[in-house]
Amino acid sequence: MEITLNPVATVKNSRTSPIDDNWEEVIAEIELAAHIPTEAFENISDFSHLEIIYFFDKVESKDIIYSGRPRGNPGYPVVGIFGQRKKDRPNTIGLCTVELLEHSGRTLKVKYLDAIDGTPVLDIKPVIKEFQPKGEIRQPLWVADLMKNYWK
Repeated sequence: MEITLNPVATVKNSRTSPIDDNWEEVIAEIELAAHIPTEAFENISDFSHLEIIYFFDKVESKDIIYSGRPRGNPGYPVVGIFGQRKKDRPNTIGLCTVELLEHSGRTLKVKYLDAIDGTPVLDIKPVIKEFQPKGEIRQPLWVADLMKNYWK
């Protein structure tokens, strides 16, 4: 089976390399691709948050892993790729929940998007409360340590 996807938008921001931390101050713009009509953003500002699905286009196939220590840290356990959010994934797809700051024409301004400048966006979905997890979210202790500087 072959799956072909075409980007619906592109990320524009000041971050040009995939550094793991300090994303909070990065404000990004998501600009619609030329083949997507402006009406695709109609009433999107009714939502406070969006899910951005994007493609890690700079990841090379030789860098894809299936398990390892997150960020190579020997203090963390070996974890399968589906138990972490590393960019070097089999399909190199990223997902991030962002805060929508502004919508203007063909552009969205967002906060909390951890994608570098020029990243192709595959899809955009509104965050809807009814789709959010029910109950408590559980995660291993090492995750809090890994994320301590991510949104600084």
